[in-house]
Amino acid sequence: MTCRIHLVMMTYNRLEYTLRSLPTLLADSDEEFALTLWDNGSTDGTVDFLKQIKDKRIVEVVFSEKNMGQTYVTNKIWSEANAELVGKVDNDCLVTPGWTRILAQAHADILQLGVVGCWHFFQEDFDYERAKHKIQSFGKHMIFRHPWIDGSALLLKRNIYLEVGPCEETEYLSRFWLRVALAGYVNGFYYPLVLQDHLDDPLNPRCLIKDDKSFREYQHITQGLKAGRYSNMEGRKNWRQEIIKNLLDDPYDPHYYVGWRSKLRRVKSWMRKFIASKASKEQINRFNG
Repeated sequence: MTCRIHLVMMTYNRLEYTLRSLPTLLADSDEEFALTLWDNGSTDGTVDFLKQIKDKRIVEVVFSEKNMGQTYVTNKIWSEANAELVGKVDNDCLVTPGWTRILAQAHADILQLGVVGCWHFFQEDFDYERAKHKIQSFGKHMIFRHPWIDGSALLLKRNIYLEVGPCEETEYLSRFWLRVALAGYVNGFYYPLVLQDHLDDPLNPRCLIKDDKSFREYQHITQGLKAGRYSNMEGRKNWRQEIIKNLLDDPYDPHYYVGWRSKLRRVKSWMRKFIASKASKEQINRFNG
């Protein structure tokens, strides 16, 4: 099947999310794309559900016996796709109807557009006054620029993927997006923001990770948990705020995130956390005293 857009959705357990996300993705029949569904060895009923889904846009359903990981699957589907644009939708995100048409038109009109996606935090997390230094106009379109975005509800020109890629075996997509930006392409979120409902957001009431017990239960599934960026629910929420601060306040210049600039940024982040932690301890001591 030849189509302008080829999407991939990967699943690995978390059937509760897929029951919401896949029907939402397919709900807008006017959106034209080819879709590959790839299951990474689910054991919770996800396979049976995927076998029941019928839609002419689903061109392939793969049931892997083991978890091949996101990088392997992304590389395989995007490298073999017969499409101008490639993209990915995670099974923990509910997309806004019409999102592919908006992003695809931006790609058609902006030659240097790299990866562009939908906003995966809450609407209220976005602060225009803080972000306006990164919002740029490209003809009739505006892009809230950042070297990397989330890994869901996004589109990328396949020729750029072939030029910069593939993703390295141990590389998260955020690092690959950084390489795309360093190659001179414009990355970011479409503006005005096109929203997606991230079910796995720690502040989302439908999130399956609600406490430290469920944190440990899903530790082998959720990317942020597997990466070891935090070790409990409090750390996960703090990391969320760090990401939002980075998106709103920090530069979009990709060189800021490599070399000595990257090291300086990490030192500043550590100092902010240390100062905040020290201030919090002093407040507790004063209260106890």
